[in-house]
Amino acid sequence: MKQCLTLALLLGLSAPAAAQSQDSAAPDAKALHARLLTLDTHLDTPMHFSRPGWDFGKKHSLDEDLAQVDLGRMDEGSLDGGFLVIYTEQGPLTAEGYAAARSFALKRSDEILSTVAKYPGRLTLATRAADAARIDAAGQRFAYVSMENSYPLGEDLSLLSEFYRRGVRLAGPVHSKNSQFADSATDTPKWNGLSPLGRQWVAEMNRLGIVIDGSHSSDATFDQMLALSKTPLILSHSGSKTIWDNPRNLDDARIRKLAEAGGVICVTSVFLATMNFTPERNALFAKLEHIGSLSPAEQAALTKETRALDAKQPIQDTDFEAFMKSVLHIIKVAGVDHVGFGADWDGGGGLRGLEDIGALPKVTERLRAAGYSEEDLAKMWSGNVLRVMKQAEDYSARQRSN
Repeated sequence: MKQCLTLALLLGLSAPAAAQSQDSAAPDAKALHARLLTLDTHLDTPMHFSRPGWDFGKKHSLDEDLAQVDLGRMDEGSLDGGFLVIYTEQGPLTAEGYAAARSFALKRSDEILSTVAKYPGRLTLATRAADAARIDAAGQRFAYVSMENSYPLGEDLSLLSEFYRRGVRLAGPVHSKNSQFADSATDTPKWNGLSPLGRQWVAEMNRLGIVIDGSHSSDATFDQMLALSKTPLILSHSGSKTIWDNPRNLDDARIRKLAEAGGVICVTSVFLATMNFTPERNALFAKLEHIGSLSPAEQAALTKETRALDAKQPIQDTDFEAFMKSVLHIIKVAGVDHVGFGADWDGGGGLRGLEDIGALPKVTERLRAAGYSEEDLAKMWSGNVLRVMKQAEDYSARQRSN
């Protein structure tokens, strides 16, 4: 059923916390959620792939482990797949900075590809929009690859072809600081949007068929990418400033413009309330960024410290109801054809009642109760994102044939 819905959507037809598992959703909602083809557009889980002693194939517990995504919980929460992220921290705009970033990103890419290859019959790399339904029909989970921050490219746009070869099909120009390509939403403007190289980046992204990710971009950067791109944009993990006024969120007028241009905003579970980035929290995040270099005992100690701080002062003191308020507002603004899900799992996402992907059927339950049809849900859980991917593929193919 879910394959038919998704294929119809791709072809442009009118087709049809405490809780930490899907057991909190009603049986009929869980069955519906399991029928849908589901994906999340921003999984930061690859930071865990190099951890000594850690197995992505097992189901882990939040009490004993920091990861929010693994194959066991993908089964539990009926998350069929998503975009595994090559995230690179922003560094200096120098030859040395670019070289270090390129090395890191290639290593992270290798870790993603090798991890996917470890689980034949359970997990398969996806590179085209139609792959998701095909892989799901074979009874496997699918893994797309994205790049958060194009900083590792340096000033050599030909490297985009190498990352495309490695499976990257979604990429953003920037993260929390300005890059050589664009201004960040959370930095002082340097380029007033895209740099000259950033404008070339947009054209090369379109030529290759890689979807442009507008999350983390400044408003001016977003406006210029929307105007320049020949194919629609995706915001892989963003929210609405009406819900919470933070530079990382987008104002409703821009969300409407994104929708008018055929794009998709994938709703995040962060920036829904004050983010408690205290010195203590930042120190733990710094250790987490390098968790692959920690021994199992050091990993366990980090988990214990983090959970103790979570109990005393969560990253954001909010819950599932706030997340659903955001989801429902964004659907109202953008429309069901332009909404997806990108909760920022393993990148700061999660809140009370939606602590990990095991709780995802609750989202489907709530949307169904709000009156959205199975066709609507099929679009929002994957169809809209896959449509944009198909548009990027088709544009690229036309350029190559000319």
